[in-house]
Amino acid sequence: LDDHARDFFDRRRISSQTRDYAERLIGTLSQNLADIDETLEGSAENWDPDRMSIIDRNVLRIAIAELLYVSDVPWKVTIDEAVTLASRYGGADSPPFVNGVLDALAHKLNVIVS
Repeated sequence: LDDHARDFFDRRRISSQTRDYAERLIGTLSQNLADIDETLEGSAENWDPDRMSIIDRNVLRIAIAELLYVSDVPWKVTIDEAVTLASRYGGADSPPFVNGVLDALAHKLNVIVS
């Protein structure tokens, strides 16, 4: 993951603020992927992550990384951005699927505050 990110950043112009956050998130994913995948497996009832579309699985991984390890991103923003990514890059069923998994996880983690 780190090598792919380095290659990506070498080939594209990205603002320093965006790059800093992306590198932080990539580092979080790299260091915690096993825990993130375990959380995903426990959050997506009746769904084996290996059977999910690669887009849905990776959008969920990013969002779970933010929910678990990035305290300065509000949970609502994390879920909203994940649903937006799922809408843009996933299939027709991706947005409600991603929203449902993340909503259930946020409740389980007690991060949802009314």
